[in-house]
Amino acid sequence: MSGESRRNPVPKPRQQRKPYAEKSAPEPKQPASAQATPLTKRVRKKFRVFSVRSGLDMPFLFLVLVLVVIGLVMLFSASYAYAYYNYGNSYYFIIRQVAFAVLGVILMLLISYFDYHHLHRFAIPLLLVSYAFLVIVLFLPAVKGVHRWINLGLFGFQPSEIAKFAMTLCFAHLISINFKRMDTARYGVLPYVLLLGVTVLLLIREPHVSAAVIIIALAGMMLFIGGVPLRWFGAAFGVALAGIAYLVLFTSEFSYANDRVVAWLDPFTTEKNLLADTWQTRQSLYAIGSGGLLGLGLGQSRQKYLYLPEPQNDFIFAIVCEELGFIGALIIVILFALLVWRGVTISLKAKDKFGMLLGIGLTLQVGLQVVLNIAVITNTIPNTGISLPFFSYGGTSLVLLLAQMGVVLSISRTSAIEKT
Repeated sequence: MSGESRRNPVPKPRQQRKPYAEKSAPEPKQPASAQATPLTKRVRKKFRVFSVRSGLDMPFLFLVLVLVVIGLVMLFSASYAYAYYNYGNSYYFIIRQVAFAVLGVILMLLISYFDYHHLHRFAIPLLLVSYAFLVIVLFLPAVKGVHRWINLGLFGFQPSEIAKFAMTLCFAHLISINFKRMDTARYGVLPYVLLLGVTVLLLIREPHVSAAVIIIALAGMMLFIGGVPLRWFGAAFGVALAGIAYLVLFTSEFSYANDRVVAWLDPFTTEKNLLADTWQTRQSLYAIGSGGLLGLGLGQSRQKYLYLPEPQNDFIFAIVCEELGFIGALIIVILFALLVWRGVTISLKAKDKFGMLLGIGLTLQVGLQVVLNIAVITNTIPNTGISLPFFSYGGTSLVLLLAQMGVVLSISRTSAIEKT
């Protein structure tokens, strides 16, 4: 019996297969609020204060840091003789500039994590704050005959530096929300003419013509990118040219500008009343000529020994040319050109119009200041008092500049550019 059971086992009942449709019961649908698609994830993340979606643009960061380091080296080389003579400490300027540079780099990296879209809400308030500073500075004691600085004890700042960023931010904000209506006078011309007129008027009252020129040029570039018809630029150029000519030629407040134009036309004049206006430009040209092709060597400048007034400020590039020569100066110009090119490339790849306009405006500000500064020290244009970014002495201006570079890096985190 047991043998038969082993030879003929009782077959097990076969399990019935479920139809294919019954293999897995459909999962109950989640409510719409619980669903998280990639798009909604991006939208939610967009409204966070800090954004770490992508890596920042390393080439742009590298160029900024290289220019900061070279600028610090050249600042010390250009300033130590002047600092020792006036303050008894050769390290007077460089110690302060290094401290502000470290603070600026830290601030730049922190801002690079900030979601730049939040700057929309600060555009108008920041512009009003800059106007308040531009008005306050007019009632403060003049420094060397001009009202440009607000001194807070430990440090001072120029309200014009805040106004540059505020105008760039405000224009990017307004153009981005009215992008499709920029070909009309109501949305594409009148608001910007009003804002630009108020800003330029306050700057001229200081007077600070060079800052007004930079802001006008930046505004024109941003409006052109924003789609304003060319016919409006022709009319604006004519009005601006007529206004500048009237201020320079027929107002006593701008008689100094008229003297600078005369000195610009003949920097080697022997007229005694123009010697003071031509001295700085003349010494700058001597420094550039002495540098030749390869320069005298780092630290070997002769014009910085109290010949060129305040060589650590606007005319520092003349010392660069004297010590590093044409080759060294050309390398620095190429670094600035690469910085502008990379910044514009990042901005053009931005995800929205606001990021594109803001990044281009901040980057072109650097390029414009470099061009105008070099034009001044080579006597291509009259002396207008424009600093060289990353090089000229000025702690608060360096911190603000690096903060603006941080905004560009924030844009690079979301731009559609290949990160390297």
